[in-house]
Amino acid sequence: MKSEKITVKGACPQDCPDTCAFIYTVENGRLIDVKGDPKHPITQGRLCTKLNDFAKHHYNPNRVLYPMRRVGPKGAGEFERISWAEALGEIKSRWTRIIDEFGSEAIMPCSYLGQEGVLNGLTVGDAFFNRLGSTVAEKTFCGVGRDVGAALTIGGSTGVDPESLVHSRYIILWAVNTLSTGNHQWPFIAEAQQRGAKIVVIDPLRSKTATQADWHIPIKPGTDAALALGMMNVIISEGLYDRDYVERHTAGFDELVARAAEYPVERVATITGIPVQDILTLSREYATQAPAVIRLGVAIERSRNGGQAARAILCLPALIGAWRHVGGGYIGITMGAFALKWDAMCRPDWIKKGSRVFNLNNLGKVLLEGSEPPIKSMMVYNINPVVQAPDQERIKSGLLREDLFLVVSDLFITDTARYADILLPATMQAEQTDLMFSWGHFYWTYNNKAIEPPGEAVPNSQLFRLLAETMGFDEPEWRRTDEEMIRDFIDWDSPLMEGITFEGLKENGYMKAAVGDKDIRTPHAEGNFPTPSGKCEFKSSEAVNGNFVPPPFRSGYEAFQDGGYIDPLPSYNPPFESQGSAPQIASRYPLNIISPKAHGFLNSQYANEIKQQKREGAPVLIIHPEDAQPRGIANGDTVKVSNDRGAFVGSAVVSTDTMKGVVVSFLGHWSADSRSKSAVNSISSDRAANLGRAPTFNDNLVEVAKIDDAAIAHLAANNRRTAMEHA
Repeated sequence: MKSEKITVKGACPQDCPDTCAFIYTVENGRLIDVKGDPKHPITQGRLCTKLNDFAKHHYNPNRVLYPMRRVGPKGAGEFERISWAEALGEIKSRWTRIIDEFGSEAIMPCSYLGQEGVLNGLTVGDAFFNRLGSTVAEKTFCGVGRDVGAALTIGGSTGVDPESLVHSRYIILWAVNTLSTGNHQWPFIAEAQQRGAKIVVIDPLRSKTATQADWHIPIKPGTDAALALGMMNVIISEGLYDRDYVERHTAGFDELVARAAEYPVERVATITGIPVQDILTLSREYATQAPAVIRLGVAIERSRNGGQAARAILCLPALIGAWRHVGGGYIGITMGAFALKWDAMCRPDWIKKGSRVFNLNNLGKVLLEGSEPPIKSMMVYNINPVVQAPDQERIKSGLLREDLFLVVSDLFITDTARYADILLPATMQAEQTDLMFSWGHFYWTYNNKAIEPPGEAVPNSQLFRLLAETMGFDEPEWRRTDEEMIRDFIDWDSPLMEGITFEGLKENGYMKAAVGDKDIRTPHAEGNFPTPSGKCEFKSSEAVNGNFVPPPFRSGYEAFQDGGYIDPLPSYNPPFESQGSAPQIASRYPLNIISPKAHGFLNSQYANEIKQQKREGAPVLIIHPEDAQPRGIANGDTVKVSNDRGAFVGSAVVSTDTMKGVVVSFLGHWSADSRSKSAVNSISSDRAANLGRAPTFNDNLVEVAKIDDAAIAHLAANNRRTAMEHA
């Protein structure tokens, strides 16, 4: 038989700012290679370490290929194969009984961005569950707090084009590890560096990115707003701000001056752990070396004051007039450049009036503490909450409830899927059609289906068509093809879609939103911020409306927002848990812990791949020598990391890469593969940050101690026993 080899244009599905363009190579119907498209301005022919063997990932022998039913104890991961008809029939039967007895709000979806496409990503199940009448799930795991802070300051600005970074001369990478979590921006940063730009990284950890920067500034977790306010103090008091820009294009300057005056550099140095001279140097250099740009990472939001920290940092570019220059301003989220019809995707018009909302960062509490009506069934897709969500041990306890009917759709038997009553097989990206937007650049990227799915796996879009048919929904929306859905979900008449057509996207693979030429683009040189005043609002006019979550992260629902007071000016509040703010907790648990994303995993994805496990290594705990020595901890020792919420184990890395008083463990390892049967989020609180209901993964105190094999076995057994008792 003659070999037939073809190439197909595709797109990376992952929750990453880069959204790379793929070229699939298919031979006789089998995917044999996935490369980055060398012509794509962002990908430039490269893929990250997570995706550079993506073809093999499709053929992982542990994939879920058929619908399955649980046959063993909950959490054991023991299943038997059943047909799709049996699976859908059982779902209908169980859901119908639950609705009849408790009402439809006793059912709740649990999903996020395990897939990022317009069809199969953030909103894929929203229309179905809104039609069903379920409890609305608020999905604020990542980015929402930062972006609410940005919205209150500069509106829904698309910010600086990452391709314009080559023109920047002072680049601050704040709370972001670009080389691990968006490495396709690095070539533009590196080119700017070669042209003479100074690269500054602000991060408690000397990350991979920090080692390549010109200057790494360690900062105590959760104190970023104080640093930004201290920088404003220096810039204003020394007359380094752009008077003309401030006068014409900002609102609330006088009030900001008074607020910044509360943060002299000596106070800021005490709060942040940054020396006075470094604060002065950073402030002066940032204000005088144009074009200056700040790339702000998601990690900024992961403490009590996260949203206001974003607000404070977002005031800086307008204060110095950075927006006047190509490559000057702010890079955060670029989603505003994509003309999406969110209501068409979510169908909030189907939500029953008065439907309640539960935030998924409180999943353990929701499942264990009860409600009226109680949650009697949950469907999980596009997420692995046992690893990704805070308060891991209580989530496990909740999933052990025998009266909870759990449906999971996934690629593998993840830590969460182990608890499923019905497990459904999902497709990977080469096996489905989708259109990708990006939150890190301005290119639409089309994913053409390249191969047929293995076994009986189906895309999320088809899964919810099947469920709609099963539940007797007869609206015409449920009979659309994937291509028809894409056409319906995009505002093709938007000025941002100028020159872009469906046919062009499908054929070319990618097309750039009409945001302007990267070499001359200055989106706010003359103000024109998408705020109520049209200005950068140092004092927010929207704060009076209270705290909120953007509708796409709550199925399009506008009701039952948190509300509550928001300081209209950027402000600093200390972390929930730190030596200064919580001395009683700190007396038992004296070390701050942060849990950045792993280099080899994408959240918890790929953590089950042997090759990625070898690249990333086993769980580690980075600890400063001055913290390790009094605890008798040496490099390579197995240590227990604990607080009142839980505990996990890792191998100690004694290093000055972290600050004294701060320990680091990377997110993504599956608890089932851990010796303690737990992972880093076992110690995480489910408290929310001050804006956008963001999680507080980096606002936790722990203690660290050496542990032996017998104690590890006892810890694992105790974790299981405690979970069963809670359930």
